[in-house]
Amino acid sequence: MNPATDDGRRLYLRLLSYVRPHARAFAIAVIGMVMAAATEPLFPALIKPLLDGGFAAGAAPALPPAVFAAAIVGIFVLRGLLTFVSSYFLAWVANRVVLDLRAAMFARLVRFPAKFFDDHSSGVLLSKVAYDVGGVMAAATTVLTIAIKDTIAVAGLLAWLLYINWKLTLIALAVGPPIAWAVRLLSRRLRSMARGAQHAMGELAHVLEESIECHRVVKVFGGQDYESGRFARANQLLRGFNMRQTVPAALTTPITYTLAAAALSVIVYIALQESLANRATVGEFASFITAMLMLLAPLKRLTELNAPLQRGLAAAESVFEMIDTPVEEDRGTIVLPRARGEVVYENVAFTYSTRTEPALAGVSLQVRPGETVALVGGSGGGKTTLVNLLPRFYAPGAGRILLDGHDIQTLTLESLRANIALVSQDIVLFNDSIYANIAYGRMGGAAAREVIAAAEAAHAIGFIRETPEGLNTLIGENGLRLSGGQRQRLAIARALLKNAPVLILDEATSSLDTESERQVQAALETLMRGRATIVIAHRLSTVERADRIVVLERGRIMESGRHAELLARGGVYARLYHLQFTAEAVSPVPGAGPRRAGGGAL
Repeated sequence: MNPATDDGRRLYLRLLSYVRPHARAFAIAVIGMVMAAATEPLFPALIKPLLDGGFAAGAAPALPPAVFAAAIVGIFVLRGLLTFVSSYFLAWVANRVVLDLRAAMFARLVRFPAKFFDDHSSGVLLSKVAYDVGGVMAAATTVLTIAIKDTIAVAGLLAWLLYINWKLTLIALAVGPPIAWAVRLLSRRLRSMARGAQHAMGELAHVLEESIECHRVVKVFGGQDYESGRFARANQLLRGFNMRQTVPAALTTPITYTLAAAALSVIVYIALQESLANRATVGEFASFITAMLMLLAPLKRLTELNAPLQRGLAAAESVFEMIDTPVEEDRGTIVLPRARGEVVYENVAFTYSTRTEPALAGVSLQVRPGETVALVGGSGGGKTTLVNLLPRFYAPGAGRILLDGHDIQTLTLESLRANIALVSQDIVLFNDSIYANIAYGRMGGAAAREVIAAAEAAHAIGFIRETPEGLNTLIGENGLRLSGGQRQRLAIARALLKNAPVLILDEATSSLDTESERQVQAALETLMRGRATIVIAHRLSTVERADRIVVLERGRIMESGRHAELLARGGVYARLYHLQFTAEAVSPVPGAGPRRAGGGAL
């Protein structure tokens, strides 16, 4: 058995399994197609009695002329109605299949582990969900319609041809094997090029997405020509694959027609010889030739079926590859109710797959309920990795993490993450209302008074009341209609509404002007009250009042203690603090006044 053929059959059968829930509508479509195809031999069958009994000299017509005329009109009206019914219901089924496939893909997408998004660009993923699944629809409609309808039509016409003259029909069938061989040969090339086109489309979508999201950087740094070049290369790559698909797809029809014409010429020659020898009537000859000519159209469509079929199978490969990708592992069995908030790291180590040097190496740390612990250190020290392990975005390579004495690997993901809130430097907001962004996810049913209370605690209610529709105001993509401080306060309001006992703050006050930072800092003080809080800070002046400061360097804890203790020790923290304080005094952050030693808000 040919592995490629077997793989294609398996893919197509799996695709058809998505049709099963809509079996009733599919059955109507198939019945309509079968009945429409069954009418194909009726027209050439009318030709024989019409010529032999109507136009032949001295012959009496088999039926009245009006009956012949009405029969011809009736055949085509019936075929038209049946074709409409079958096409409508098949399109309905195909669109439902695409709907189900997209839903299945998205359901997997939102449950993929963080590493999956590290390894795949968002443009490629968008292309899979938006574009590849459309290719599956073509395979589910066009291919299936032609495969059923035209196969039955060909079978009916061949049956009529065998009835008229079985010898000539066998000559016509002799072209079948070489046509099948040519189609099979071209199929491999088509599938390969279709895969390449899908990958190229993903790259094109990736470049397009980056250019849209980074349009301000493109404008300021004059990157229009550079981005145009990237787009042109991706666009040209896609065009190349599409053109390479065109060659085998376009070769199918002329090969089929050439072989069919050769068979037809032999048939016409033999039929004329039999007609001259009075072994065949004019009606038989005309009926045979009409049926032969009518065979060409469905045969042409059947041979051209290979191109959309291979594109559809390549699309199905891409779609099912995404559906089959493993989601986040959740082997936890313990459902943790509201936690006290004690977090313990025990000899935790972690190494990214793209690096050889460990991001964390034997880190042990305890955060008590209600305590604020600040993580500081240079870039690449392991601060973000340490907090990313807590919600199980990644699993530690060694050691374990405990929440209230439970290894977080034994907790269900849902209950673990229900106890954690996150406010990061890169605020994530959705193109929805202010209410929907605060009462997000499982908090979606929160009462308006609860959302207002969270907004007040986050010092956000003032600017919310100034918006045109209050809580119902749409904020645009990622909150583009709001300032940086306003976006940050909405994120804090979301964390306040969640009211989780463990809080992660990832440089939540960076890049803000003095007034915005003051308001955000006040909101953060409200948010941190009574929670176990882990703060990642690059500006050390913002964590001076933390209960404990932990200095990370090259994945290891170098120092730990309060601000004054670490300064007095004169170690790594003191060096970092004095370097940063000197730099800020010489070149302060725009919009921020000079800082006072010991004036940090945390």
